[in-house]
Amino acid sequence: MRRILLRRLVQIVPLLLGVIVMNFVLIQLAPGSFLDVMTAEQQISDPAMIEKLRVVYGVDQPAVVQLGKYILSVLQLDFGFSYRQNAPVFDVIVAALPATVILMLASISVAIIVGVTAGVIASVKVNTFWDNLVSIAAVFFFAAPTFWLGIMLTILFSVRLGWLPVGGMRTIGGTHGPVADALDVAHHLLLPALSLGLFYAATYVRVMRASMLEVFRLDFVRTARAKGLSRARVVVVHVLRNAMLPIVTLVGLQLGTVLGGSVVIEAVFSWPGIGSLMLDSVMSRNFPVVLGVLVLSSLVVAVANTAVDLAYLKLDPRIRAR
Repeated sequence: MRRILLRRLVQIVPLLLGVIVMNFVLIQLAPGSFLDVMTAEQQISDPAMIEKLRVVYGVDQPAVVQLGKYILSVLQLDFGFSYRQNAPVFDVIVAALPATVILMLASISVAIIVGVTAGVIASVKVNTFWDNLVSIAAVFFFAAPTFWLGIMLTILFSVRLGWLPVGGMRTIGGTHGPVADALDVAHHLLLPALSLGLFYAATYVRVMRASMLEVFRLDFVRTARAKGLSRARVVVVHVLRNAMLPIVTLVGLQLGTVLGGSVVIEAVFSWPGIGSLMLDSVMSRNFPVVLGVLVLSSLVVAVANTAVDLAYLKLDPRIRAR
C-alpha cells in the first residue's frame, strides 16, 4: 500500500506540470484579455493606465517568461491575483470550493446509491419487467442533457408543485441556527444533486448489472449456493462486494467529469460554487482564476484516483498479493 501511494504521489507532479503548460498555452491562444473586458465595460479608457496595468499583471512579458514565473509561483502555492474579485486566486477558489464539494459529494452519492441499487435489482430480476424498466430508465437519464433535466425538475417540483426552491444555496434573509441552516442548504441542494446524480447513475446501472451477472457465474458463488446459503446472503456478501470493483474504478474516472458537469448545473440553479466562478472568469477573461481552477481540479482528481487505488486493495485482496 505504501509503495502504491508513493508511486501515485510521484506521478502527480508531472501530471500537474502538464496541466499547467497545456492550459496556459490554450489560454494564450484564446482571444481577448481582461484589459479588453475592462475597456469594453468602460472601467478604464486611459491608454497610459492600460499600459500600467499590463506591467502590473505581467502580461507585457513574453509567454515563456509568464509560464516560468507561474510555475514557480504554483510551487509556492501562489496562483496569482484575481482583478475581478480584487483578491488572491487561491482565496477566491477556497471561498467557492465548499459549495462545489457539497454538490459533488451529494451528486456522487445519489449516483452510487441509485445506480448500484437499480443495477442489483436488474441483475437479480434479469429478463423480467423490472430489468426492462431499469434499462429503459437508464437509457433515458443517460440520453437526457443535465441542464434539460435540471430545468424539467425545476418546472415540476418548484414551479408546479412548489415543494423545492428554484435556485441558490440558501434562503435570502433567513436567520437560522446551525441545524436549520444545514437543512436549508439540503433543501436547496436536492434538485441540483438529482439533476447531476441521475445522469451518472445511468452509467452505474449498466456497469453494475453486467458486473453482477458476471460474478453470478463464478465458481465460488455456486459453492456458496451449494452450502445452502440464502439468496440474499449470496447476493450481498459474496456477489456485491466483487461486483463493486468496476463501480469504484468508474467513480475515480468520473470525478473530473462530475466537476465539469457542475459548471452547467451551477449555472442552471445559481449554485455559488467553482462552476459559477469558472463561468464568470471565462466571460470576464479572468484567466488567473481559470488556470487556478483547472490546476486545483486536476490535483483533486489525481488524489481521488489515488484513493480509488487504495480502495481496490480493501475490496480485492488479490491485488495486494501482486
